[in-house]
Amino acid sequence: MEEKKLDLNSIIGFVLIFGLLIWIMYQNQPSEKEIAAEKAKKELVAKQEAQAKADKAKTTSLPAAAVTPGDTVQLAQLQKTLGGFAYSATLPSAKESFTTIENEKIKLKIANKGGYIVEATLKEFEKFRKGSKQLVELIKDNNSNLNLQLQTTDNRTLNSKDLFFEPTLEKVGADQVLSMRLKAGVNEFLEYKYILKPNDYLVGFDIRSQGLNRVLNSSKPVNLQWDLKTYRNEKSVSYENRYAEIYYNYEDGKESYVGQGDHKEENPEKVDYIAFKQHFFATILQTNTAFAKADLVSQNLVKDEKIDTVFTKQFNATVPLAFTNGEIDYKMNWYFGPADYKVLKSYDKDFQKIIPLGWGIFGWINKLIFVPLFGFLSSTIGLSLGIAIIIFTIIIKLAMSPITYKSFLSQAKMKVLRPDINELGEKYKKDPMKKQQETMKLYNKAGVNPMAGCIPALIQLPFMYASFQFFPAAFELRQKGFLWADDLSSFDSVVKLPFHIPLYGDHISLFPILAAIAIFFYMKMTSGDQQMAAPQQEGMPDMAKMMKIMIYVSPLMMLIFFNSYGAGLSLYNFISNLITIGIMFVIKNYIVDSEKIHAQIQENKQREPKKPSKFQQRLQEVMEQQEAAKKAQNKKK
Repeated sequence: MEEKKLDLNSIIGFVLIFGLLIWIMYQNQPSEKEIAAEKAKKELVAKQEAQAKADKAKTTSLPAAAVTPGDTVQLAQLQKTLGGFAYSATLPSAKESFTTIENEKIKLKIANKGGYIVEATLKEFEKFRKGSKQLVELIKDNNSNLNLQLQTTDNRTLNSKDLFFEPTLEKVGADQVLSMRLKAGVNEFLEYKYILKPNDYLVGFDIRSQGLNRVLNSSKPVNLQWDLKTYRNEKSVSYENRYAEIYYNYEDGKESYVGQGDHKEENPEKVDYIAFKQHFFATILQTNTAFAKADLVSQNLVKDEKIDTVFTKQFNATVPLAFTNGEIDYKMNWYFGPADYKVLKSYDKDFQKIIPLGWGIFGWINKLIFVPLFGFLSSTIGLSLGIAIIIFTIIIKLAMSPITYKSFLSQAKMKVLRPDINELGEKYKKDPMKKQQETMKLYNKAGVNPMAGCIPALIQLPFMYASFQFFPAAFELRQKGFLWADDLSSFDSVVKLPFHIPLYGDHISLFPILAAIAIFFYMKMTSGDQQMAAPQQEGMPDMAKMMKIMIYVSPLMMLIFFNSYGAGLSLYNFISNLITIGIMFVIKNYIVDSEKIHAQIQENKQREPKKPSKFQQRLQEVMEQQEAAKKAQNKKK
């Protein structure tokens, strides 16, 4: 009986609790007013989302997905934003999709949206260092855009980069031909055609329109906008950024560049190609029909060279595409590849002009001597690049050795005449003009030309400057090692410093140290003879003191400024100065005999003096005129 009471009590308790829960739920139920407010809130959110989607559709001029072909209602809706190109949005290709074409050298990825290249990979080259397993990618992750600003007959401005193109890929012989068409109808379209040949860096690129007379306003040219944010590919960002430039060819063969700086602009006319050049790679747009003009902008993205950076420069180009008979028709080419002089020259389109080999005589020395000679040593013979630099340097210095000999011989003659010149200086120390005249007579009588030592030195200067242009531009050196240097195109760091030294950097390179030591001993060896050969002139700086200063300043400058330069250039300068020291030692000790020179000068003095040259006569006349003017001025006083 007790168990039944317990069961009854339990049942009554459960019923009470259940009823209480129902009552609580009923009391917490939202009122009709609250339900209406919540419904209104949801409708507002839905309306806002719909408006946002509509705004986005207006901004991008694109539907979220392709519509059913032939759907006149949807087509009419699209025409409100896309005008004549609404048809392109009704095709199955109106989606985020890509087409890839590639050969042995490059791989290109082209997007349906915009129809332009969104990835360009060089399959033979690695970034930063050899063995990094990171291929050089000139275009990726939206760092580049190609856009046509389309002005329509119904006063719209559409951007081709926001519209969907229809791809068609086919093989024509060994070539891959990709047609990307932005359609306004079945047979009305704007076409980008890419033609990729086997084993080639050059990509054919045609832009043409067909049947768009009723769609496009042909009274004004279509602006082609191309931009590229260049990726860093080398070890030294400062060195790489120094050689990142926009180059352009204009007016039937002239070549120029935009220049370095935070923001630089140029506006050339009749442009044949535009090259967005990095240190060792280039992206070039070349046209068979010259662009009437080009607006070019270069911006520096490296604000602090002490900090690693992803990009170096922002390049922008805007060019007009003119209509012909109401249509656009341009045959062009893209180049994606190395900034290698020989490769660029092989295309016979003047691409090699983007390699900065120097102007005037410096450029000619590089093109006619340095490039073919170094190419023969490194490619034809197949030498190690470090050995090729050494042999190259030896050949250049031996070829210049007769000039070195002439220079040293002149110094030796001037050294022999030094006592006679000092004697004239004492004799006419109160009459500088007379001293100059008598000194010139002494030179003429002894058969010595004081300019003979300067001319050979001046002849060697262009070769020295040409080397400063050649080695930083030599693509062959990229990622080629020699001794402790793992990359002759970049600095040969042997010690990484925990701090940054202004002008010097945060590392120690060994080849610049060796080159600085060689320069020091070369200048130490020759400065004494130069001081003896060049007597102090009245009113002129003391050359002896200047030479003493330069003995220490020149090596210091080499040490500081070459620390972040390519190791190949420092190796060249090191070997060059070593060879020069050797040649000077041989000339001084085994070829030039000071006693014979002295005897020859004394013999010349006994002869009738030679008729002075026209230069000497003119110099003598100027001196006499100055002397006469000075005497006349003294008489007036």
